[in-house]
Amino acid sequence: MKDYPPITDYMATKLVTFKPDMDIMEAADILLKKRISGAPVLNEKDELIGMLSEVDCLRILIEGPYNQEPSSRKSTVRHYMSTGIKTIRSDKTILDAAIEFVHSGYKRLPVVDGQQLVGQISRVDVLKAVQKMKPFIKHVPDSWKGREPAMPGFKQTRFNKNA
Repeated sequence: MKDYPPITDYMATKLVTFKPDMDIMEAADILLKKRISGAPVLNEKDELIGMLSEVDCLRILIEGPYNQEPSSRKSTVRHYMSTGIKTIRSDKTILDAAIEFVHSGYKRLPVVDGQQLVGQISRVDVLKAVQKMKPFIKHVPDSWKGREPAMPGFKQTRFNKNA
């Protein structure tokens, strides 16, 4: 089996992070300005305690009318962040990350080394890795072994002609 590159080759390491006591509107502004869909939340010891996403921030709008008031009492990241965090270890490969993304539905996963946050990998990062690996990897499901479908002539390229 072909060795797949480690996620550490493709993960982001310069992350926007939030503190739990940060104002939620300030955090939403940062998400918009940085054009990101979410970021990790770290406690005072820089341990990962949650994730704040666009969806979490949308709860500001929903909770205001529900409580018949602007959502002013719950105004910090702590009140809106997701705490059921799915992480991936830094020793995993791009294939491991792809499997997690396909089965979990998450857009991004914090990468941890023990308890320490070392980066974040996204679906886009995995696709970038696949794009670089494409000419070199031919994945055939076990159920197809010995009866792989033939590539139609009009879809053949210099990369898959003899595959």
